Amino acid sequence: MQSMNISLPDPLKQFVDGQVSTGRYSSASEYVRELIRADEKRKAEEQLEAKLLEGLSSADSELTPADWNAIRKEALAKVEARKQTR
Repeated sequence: MQSMNISLPDPLKQFVDGQVSTGRYSSASEYVRELIRADEKRKAEEQLEAKLLEGLSSADSELTPADWNAIRKEALAKVEARKQTR
């Protein structure tokens, strides 16, 4: 694992320290790693949704908006199930 130093203004440092003090995170590093993972996940979901919407709007698509909603619900359910097993 590599190390990275960052500088934060006092209000942000206090916020991070507050998050750690709740006991949910063992360190500021753990909190920042969690934020980065959440951002990665959000961006991946945005890319997937954009690609799926692009496919839906293409003339070659046989999927309807209802199909997309069903696929999305199924995918989200699988993501939630994986979270529960961690």
